[in-house]
Amino acid sequence: MRIRDLKLLNYRNCKNLELNLNFNKILIIGKNAQGKTNILESLYFLSTLKSPRTANTIELINFDSDMTQAETTVLKSGTEVDLIYSYNREKKRELRINGLKTTPKNFKAVLKTVLFSSADLMLLRGTPSDRRDWLDRAISQIYPAYDDRISKYDKIRIQKNNCLKDFLKNGTLNETLIDVYNEQLVITGSNIIYLRKKFLREIEKTAREKHYKISDSENLSVEYDCEYGSGENISEIAEGFKKALEEYKQEELRRGLSCVGPHRDDVIFKINGKDAAKYASQGQQRTIVLSLKLSELDIITEKTGDEPILLLDDVLAELDDIRQNYLLKSINSNIQTIITSVDTLLFENEFLRDVKIYKIHDGELKYE
Repeated sequence: MRIRDLKLLNYRNCKNLELNLNFNKILIIGKNAQGKTNILESLYFLSTLKSPRTANTIELINFDSDMTQAETTVLKSGTEVDLIYSYNREKKRELRINGLKTTPKNFKAVLKTVLFSSADLMLLRGTPSDRRDWLDRAISQIYPAYDDRISKYDKIRIQKNNCLKDFLKNGTLNETLIDVYNEQLVITGSNIIYLRKKFLREIEKTAREKHYKISDSENLSVEYDCEYGSGENISEIAEGFKKALEEYKQEELRRGLSCVGPHRDDVIFKINGKDAAKYASQGQQRTIVLSLKLSELDIITEKTGDEPILLLDDVLAELDDIRQNYLLKSINSNIQTIITSVDTLLFENEFLRDVKIYKIHDGELKYE
């Protein structure tokens, strides 16, 4: 898989940007707030229809404009595929593949990317929500329908929460409706938990090997933290989920919200059996994240049969020499890689010899 080009219209500070990306490795140089991260964000958005920086899509529109558009051409399995995404301040969006309107599911199935940014290095020290978001985004790259399951689950959970809040407000509880919501949550939620656990088992195997090579002595393990979902198949998970909903019934009535489900779960990373979030050094935690991101590349390639695009956003400056070298040397020559950095000082001349370099200033590209 390869991205041929990118066109951005009124995308954040990129008012009219056209970029030739028909190279194996691209380096985009620029100071902070000049637009280099916006380029990687737009490519990630074209592959997932989600921004890693905001949940409010309107923020992608340039301040002086009423709409934004991102367009790219992807070479996939020997065929060129054109993707166009447009969105306006009336919250109307349009998705097109090769000029024809399409569905989000079909749109997201075309381009696969793995984004590794400096913010990802805080994964272990962040909140459970941060780790769930990372997990869900990674799974969605392999199973495009996964996002629909998350959306369906959240919709049911919100409806249930509204019912619980009504009970707190007026003291009247529709137990039949709560039972219906719980039944739907068990069906959808158990499927989500199953896919999360399956993915973590797969990524753990690959990440453990990479982590051991970098650390030269440490064993990494990854666990899905779910007190009720100890089973491995969907029926066992569903049984545990249903039992937990019964146990938490009074607590949910007291608090007026759903207290149990995949929206509350977490991911635990351990080094030599110890919780890495509590006991690992900053360097050890960064090794874990580096291992995870490189493993994402391998898993997506294995599951889809095509190499995703690797997007490295200012991440090298946050890594020491050992991890920098491991990252750059681990990148498969078949994987198109787009890197942003403040300057070229972090890169050896040998690496830069085969890299296309652009400079960006105030949303406009300058050729190096």
